[in-house]
Order: sequence, then C-alpha cells, then structure tokens
Amino acid sequence: MTYIGKNQKRLEDGPLLRGLGRFADAISFAGQLHMRVVRAPVAYGRLGRIDIDAAKDLAGVFAVWTAQDIMEIGPIPFRQVTLPGMERFRQYVLARGYVRYVGDPMAVVFADDPYIAEDAADLVTAEIEILAPCLDATGPVGAFEPGVPGEAGVVEKKYGDLSDAFARADHVIELRLKIGRHAGVPLETRGAVATFDPSDNMIRLYGAAKIPHKNRITIAAIIDHPVDRIHLHEGHVGGGFGTRGEVYPEDVLVCLAARKFKRPIKWIEDRRENLVAANHSRQQTHEIRAAVDARGFVLGVDDVFWLDQGAYVRTHGGAVSELTAAMLPGPYVWPAYRSVGHIRLTNKTPCGTYRAPGRFEGSFVRERLMDAIARRLGLDPVEVRRINFIAEDAMPFDRKVDALGTDVILDSGKYEDLLDRLLERVGYHRLKAELRRRRADGEMVGMGFAYFVEKSGLGPHDDVKLILDADGRVEIVTGTASVGQGVETVLAQIGADATGLPIEVFTVTHGQTDRIDHGMGAYASRATTMVGSAVHLAGRKFNLALRQAAADMLQATAEGLAITDGRIHRTDDPSGPAVSLAELGGEYFKAHGAPLTTEATFHAERMGFPYGIHLVVARIAPDTMAIELEKFVIAFDVGKAINPMLIRGQFAGAAAQGIGGALFEEFVYDEWGQPLATNFADYLLPTVFEVPKVEILLREDAPSPLNPLGVKGAGEGGITGTGAAIAAAVDDAIGGFGAIDSLPINPARLHQLVEKLGR
Repeated sequence: MTYIGKNQKRLEDGPLLRGLGRFADAISFAGQLHMRVVRAPVAYGRLGRIDIDAAKDLAGVFAVWTAQDIMEIGPIPFRQVTLPGMERFRQYVLARGYVRYVGDPMAVVFADDPYIAEDAADLVTAEIEILAPCLDATGPVGAFEPGVPGEAGVVEKKYGDLSDAFARADHVIELRLKIGRHAGVPLETRGAVATFDPSDNMIRLYGAAKIPHKNRITIAAIIDHPVDRIHLHEGHVGGGFGTRGEVYPEDVLVCLAARKFKRPIKWIEDRRENLVAANHSRQQTHEIRAAVDARGFVLGVDDVFWLDQGAYVRTHGGAVSELTAAMLPGPYVWPAYRSVGHIRLTNKTPCGTYRAPGRFEGSFVRERLMDAIARRLGLDPVEVRRINFIAEDAMPFDRKVDALGTDVILDSGKYEDLLDRLLERVGYHRLKAELRRRRADGEMVGMGFAYFVEKSGLGPHDDVKLILDADGRVEIVTGTASVGQGVETVLAQIGADATGLPIEVFTVTHGQTDRIDHGMGAYASRATTMVGSAVHLAGRKFNLALRQAAADMLQATAEGLAITDGRIHRTDDPSGPAVSLAELGGEYFKAHGAPLTTEATFHAERMGFPYGIHLVVARIAPDTMAIELEKFVIAFDVGKAINPMLIRGQFAGAAAQGIGGALFEEFVYDEWGQPLATNFADYLLPTVFEVPKVEILLREDAPSPLNPLGVKGAGEGGITGTGAAIAAAVDDAIGGFGAIDSLPINPARLHQLVEKLGR
C-alpha cells in the first residue's frame, strides 16, 4: 500500500483557500424569496391569535404563514431511538396551541429581500398567555401541556447482580455530578435554499449537511412529496459537530414554500437564532453509587441520571441518553451495572447530539468516580484504573447491553498497554514529583487524566461507485457527507491503494442525492470505517475491471496485466505497450455507451470501539482563578490510521471544543426561561490564547476485526475525556478533595469553592 498511512495533504482545500467555497449563503437563484422566522419571546405559554396584518401590508412582503396555513404538515419524526410514548413530544414546524421555549417558531415571513423579511417579522405580534416554565429537569416533572407530564421516556441499561455487589462491598462511593448545557456552535450558521421545478415536480434543497439521504426521505414524508422528486445537495459546510444537518423546522418550511409559491426560497440563520434555536446538548445530572472491594476493584455501579432535553424531542429521539447509559462503563470490567436515564422536558431550547454525545457526559461521571475511589482507598489514580481494566485477552468483550440497535461488543483493545505508553511519554512519576514540589512552593497546579472508550462505524451499510471518465479521471461517488473531516482526501487515499492508481486521478462526490440512491451520511465517526471499507471493496473490483477492459487492447488476459502509475501494461513487458486511463475510458465509453463503473456495499452488523486517554496539567492563577492548561496530551488507538495528519487535526479541534465545554461554554436562563447567552459576549468560546498545544500519541496496536481496513473512527476522540481530565487536574490543584463535581468550571464558581476549602 502506498497511500494508506501517509500524511497526505487535503485534496478538498483548493476552493477554500482561493475563496471559492460554496456555503449556503453563497447560493442564490433569480426570483428568490427570503424567509424570516418569527420566534416566541417567552419560554412557555398558551398561544392565542397571531396578528400578521401589518406584516402582510409591508411593501415587498409576499406572504406570511402561521400554523393555520399549513395544518396538513405533521410533526418532525425521529430517525433514531424511539421510546414508547415519545411521539407526542415531537416538534411541529410552526407552533400549535403552545409555545415552549424562547425561539419556538410561531410564523414565517416571505419577502423580496432579507431586510424587508426581518422588518416584517418584527411587525408580527402574538397573544400569549404566559405560563410558569419548567427549568429544572431533576425536580418535579413539569407539564408538556396541561395533563401531559413532561417526561419523554426512560432509558435503562443493566446487567449482573447489583444486590450481591453492594452486599460484598468494602466501600460504597456515592457522587452527584452535573454537566452544563452547551452546543457545537459551528462557524457557519444553518442555512437552506430550496427550488421547485413544476415541469417535473422536482424540489431541490441546497445547504444540506451530515445526512442528506436520510433527510431527503424525512422531508418527503413530512410534506407528502414523492421521494424521487426531491433531492438534497451538500455544498461546503462550515462545521457540523452534530448540531447541523438534522431536519429542523426551517428545512421543511423552505421546501414547502418553494413548492407552494413556485419560487426559490432562501433562509439563512443569524447568530442569535443559532444560539436559541439550533440544538443544544449535554445537560445531565447523575447520581452514581459504586460498590468497591478492599483493593479498589469495582464490583458494581448503580447510576441514575436526568437529561434536560429542552422543549421537544427532535430527530435523535432518545439516542443521547441511550449512549450515555450504554457506554458509561468505558474500559472497565464492572461485573454488575445499571444506569437509568430520565429524559425530561423543560422550557429551554431542544437538545440533540454534539460531538461524542453521551460519552463526554459519561466519561466525566465515570472518571470522577474512579478518582473518588482512588481518593477513598488512598491509591494512585493510575493503579485504580489498572485494577479495573478489561484485559486484552478478554476481547471481544460483550458488554451485555445494546446501543442504537446494535450490541455493544468491544471489538479489540489493549487498554493497559496504551496507559503504559502514555505514562512513559509524559514521565508520569517525574511529573507528579515536580507538581508536588510546585504545590509545596504555593502554586495551585495539578494533573488529571481520563480514560474512555469511543464508538465508530455505525452501520448497517454504505454504498459507493467508482466511475472512469472519458478523460481518465476516476470519480468516487458516495452518500457520505463532508463536515470538515477530510473525507475526500481519505477516500481518495483508500481508492488509490485499492485500485493501484495515482491519487491525483481521483475526485470524490458526496452529499448529492441525485448521484447515488442510498447513503447514510457522516455522523458517529462512521465515514472512514463504513464508506472507506466500501471504497476498498469497490476499488479492488475496479482494478480487475480495468485490466479486463484493457485485455483485448493489449492482447493479454486480465491476469497477465498490471497497473503502474496509471498505465495498464503486460506484467511480462512493463516498459512495452500500455494503455492510459484516458485511452481506456474513451474506448470503453464508445463500446458500451456508458463509463466503466464498479459498485460495492459494505455491511457492518455492529460498531467498533476505539479508545483513548486525555492527560492535563492545569495551573490556577490565585488572583483571578483563571485556569491555564500547561499540558494537554491525547493518547488514542485508532486501529489503523489512513491519514495520521488529518487524525491529529481532528484531535486538536475536538480538544478545543472539549476545553470550551469544561471551562467556558454554558447556556444559562433566568427564572422565566429567558436565555442569557444569545451572543458571543455571553456565550464564551475558547480562543487560541486558552487552547494549549495538543500533544498526540497516536497508536495502531488494536486493529478492528470488523472491517477489511482494520480502522476505527477518530472524529470524536479529542473531546470525549476532556471535561473529565480537566476536572481532575483542577481538583488536584486545589487539594484533591473531589470538589469538582460540575462543568463548566468557571472562575466565579472556582473562587467560591477555593474559599470554602480554605485555600
């Protein structure tokens, strides 16, 4: 193999570096109307009459809709994890009867330009009987509406005998832990541009991201349109992270309006809308108990948690809670286990997934628990983890729980080996001694780490096509999507190795539903594993097809031909007559009336599970309580690295997001449910000054047996353990008392805590 494993520069960056990116706001059509959403100004209330007359009378306004105008349109369905009774909590594209969070769409305005649309939206008024909002998911169950309690579902994962575990325990450790509400906040806000061609009944939606094929099916069903008469088109995407790419009310509305008005419809979200209307995530509270023996081995864990879902259950259904409960045990044996997750509705922005959904939260809880065990028993945190690791010879390890419809069976792992390599890399004992000396000199400085198991390669299948153009170019067509992860480069590298062709001949087409019938999109760190494996299979077939097509031209058998540097030649005469890709492509098209094409599908019945460790050294400034991250190390086993440089980039970017969630980012509300973080002055993001250099120890010691490449996903491994590791480091810096029990750790909270501890 000549390309897999190389630090290949990104093939997709040319247009971006030249300022030629085609983001949603760059897409326009003649005669288009601009859509503006009128959003609820209160968190909870009974919705009465909506006065749209002044808005309709404004010059340049084409139409104004409320729910009464689109009563035939049902709520947005789920695409993952539906629990019994959860359907009643879905969101309509325009509010009916009640508004349930600040930002809930009540009406939409269509106008000739975006400024008129915004002015008109300001003229729409609504009669709302304000009701007391529910803002605490851990308190009494609120009301979705009168008579309908606001608990959308309960997720439970369990195995083993907990009663026996606690009866045999030498120690019982109990913790209450909280993770604050934050979100992906991509650089590019959401956007959607829809067109309709009445001649063929075709709707096209531009600005799609993440899962175009699935969203196509969903939107077609909602608006009752033939699925083969709607296509979604992905352009460049300014960040995904789970937040972008779902089916939101605005996606449905632009398609519906384009069909109704027979004119293009454009909607671009502003930043305030993004912060109050796009999916939030994370907010969970856990009460966890562990039964532990005298040597620190965990006999059993009992966990209950509450997820603050916000006002509605959106497309992910119960996925975040399910992933939290199913994957909370991480790399540890834990012979008995139960986790019960309550999905509670509150009058806040609805929640969905965000990079490492459920695992960021669960890792914080699990690793704080392991640190607490070490503290109670007087053990080194490293040794507690060693005692509890799943052994290498126990792989594959059946967790006896399921997640997202598949059994959680850890496919491969050398957990203790990765820990040893990290400790050697950082000089663990020397570093501990140095930090003790600094604390003795009066500094508040500490070290923490977090071990975690990730998931990747969610099936069930992915399709690809390889097409030889008449000019000798090879096009890889896939239903995956690109949200910045370098998918074009990675797929071209895999295709080049599988076909034996130079990488320069490849182009990758993705996210276009009119180019391939099926596609699962890009989420859950699945693209390299699933689509890459399909490209590998199709590429091997393509190599054979090229040799078969050239056999007559070179008077040889396919077995007697080889491909070198894009030339097909006889193996017994490498410098003799040869056929170029362009020659072969042209001749094949003449003979068959279609380009040479191979297709392949890769199936996966279960996920793979990469794993990693985050190690952090943090220093606290005594005067301001500002937290400086002096050292940040990620150790991660990816199974097989297709492009190590891109993986390192993914880790660094994800780490920055994890730092944000651990130290800066939080959506907060006042007592009436008004959001207090609606701009970047109040919703704080880390900058280059707060994000340290990220050191990366990338390992390939445990290839996955579940796919032909041995790869595991890497898109989320940079964020999963960040909150837990930073919490442990800060805890160590202030005395190691286990006082850090919530995220984010902001200076005001830390100051109160340090004062309480008498530091």
